[in-house]
Amino acid sequence: MAWIYLLLSGLFEVAFTTSMKFSEGFSNWKGVLGFFVFGALSFGFLLKSMQTIDMGTAYAVWAGIGASGTILMGLILFDDVLNWNKLLFLSFIVIGIIGIKLSN
Repeated sequence: MAWIYLLLSGLFEVAFTTSMKFSEGFSNWKGVLGFFVFGALSFGFLLKSMQTIDMGTAYAVWAGIGASGTILMGLILFDDVLNWNKLLFLSFIVIGIIGIKLSN
């Protein structure tokens, strides 16, 4: 169950960071509301997952899901550019997370 909490935490982290963009510098109240709601859910599920999963592993997975998902949302919603540098370094994050998990 802890891994489900961690996955949910990462997904809410993506929603949290996307809400920051939609808040338009905290001038759009819907984005600001999402910022607080999704941020609280993200951290809440992260804390819940850390009751079972090692802190370093949980944080690395959470950050990796957040970074990967936020890049994906930028590509889909905000016409961000995906270049080989971004793809290369994102793959390093994913490989590092898998390595951390396998080393436990």
